[in-house]
Amino acid sequence: MVISSPSILSPLLLNTKSYFGSLSPPSLPIVDIYSRPTNRLSSALVVLCYRSSIPSMVVQSGNGLTSEEKRILLERYGYDADEFLSEASPKFKKKKEQPKTRRGQPGSPEDPKPPRTTHKLLQVIGGKARRKKLLSPKGMDVRPMMEVVKGAAFDILQAAGGCPASLRPGRWLDLYSGTGSVGIEALSRGCSEAHFVEIDPWVVSDVLRPNLEWTEFLDASVIHTLRVENFIERAEQFVGNHGPFDYISVTPPYTQVDYGVLMRQISESVLIGEDTFIVVEYPSRTVMLDSCGCLVKITDRRFGRTFLAIYGPTWAQKKKR
Repeated sequence: MVISSPSILSPLLLNTKSYFGSLSPPSLPIVDIYSRPTNRLSSALVVLCYRSSIPSMVVQSGNGLTSEEKRILLERYGYDADEFLSEASPKFKKKKEQPKTRRGQPGSPEDPKPPRTTHKLLQVIGGKARRKKLLSPKGMDVRPMMEVVKGAAFDILQAAGGCPASLRPGRWLDLYSGTGSVGIEALSRGCSEAHFVEIDPWVVSDVLRPNLEWTEFLDASVIHTLRVENFIERAEQFVGNHGPFDYISVTPPYTQVDYGVLMRQISESVLIGEDTFIVVEYPSRTVMLDSCGCLVKITDRRFGRTFLAIYGPTWAQKKKR
């Protein structure tokens, strides 16, 4: 038997007309002999297969054939090369169906975020609602004032106001209110009204409002769902005929505000008056001025990595603790 060897491949079909008169019966094995010129000694590859298995053998990876050789071989046996070669391998499909996230883990970039949940780790320290538990979000989305800091702040305010047992009646403005724990503490200790400024609608609906309902202070509260900067710009609209607030608490996210700019905006607004007290929680390496408008710094304390500054009228400075 003489076998020719073209430059690419040379299939040889044996016994095509001598098996029951059929050209290529389903059970007839096909012998493919092809060779490829190389730098080494020429060699021939003999493939014994059934005709029905040719496409799978040709398109499978690792058989040493180039794309062009696969195409020619499929076309010589009457198959549509585009149909088989256009199909991606299972490994490729699997990778394509599972895009990787930023950390290299499988997952869809459009997957929804897990639902936000709450727990009850806070409580009212003193007053009418004392020891009532308050909701707070799990995680670091909202950072409530620590109870030791909150307790110290109200003790100083009560002493400065001349009534150590409770706050003097007045209106409280809770900026960056979050859970509302500071404003609720003020209502529990004697304030007649509290305004809460919080931009996060979910915190307002699932944390702040339920806390006000649970402590029965919802009727004495006003919730403003907007940015603190916008609230200060529209201060005249919110103050109305009631005049300045008696108390203001400022507990912003440490890394998201410029304390110098924020305190200047507050000092120049109609939110404060000559008898207003301002409670400011701030981080280390933050310079707090000795005054805020017409108010003077009454105290400046440290609680670990948290600092507490309180501004008030000059007459209250003599009564500081």
